[in-house]
Amino acid sequence: MAFNPNQKILIVDDMSTMRKIIKNMLSKMGCKDLHEADDGAPAWEQLQQAHEAGQPYQFIVSDWNMPGLTGLDLLKNIRSDERFKTLPFLMITAEAEQANVIIAVKAGVSNFIVKPFSIVTLKEKIDKIFP
Repeated sequence: MAFNPNQKILIVDDMSTMRKIIKNMLSKMGCKDLHEADDGAPAWEQLQQAHEAGQPYQFIVSDWNMPGLTGLDLLKNIRSDERFKTLPFLMITAEAEQANVIIAVKAGVSNFIVKPFSIVTLKEKIDKIFP
């Protein structure tokens, strides 16, 4: 299934500047239905509420390191919930350690991107999630 720029996307990052950068990159890729959360906890709430309203998110772009519910914990919540376990999830992190990549892969991440990154890299990662 190819990437659909019309799908509903949730951007999760505790830094508003980073959310804005990701949002701008996705907008340049033609995405319009972009939503934000500043931590994994409100993101988890938004995911559930959107699902219950019949307007589920179709793609998550989340930072790993956040002060409340981390991106990894959000991913684990998503993968352990029958409603969301196949939801595409792109993890963004400043930590390029191989051990972290392995942890995220074991938790079921769809793909992984290391900060800083360009729109070209973001598109490549998304294209691998949505071949």
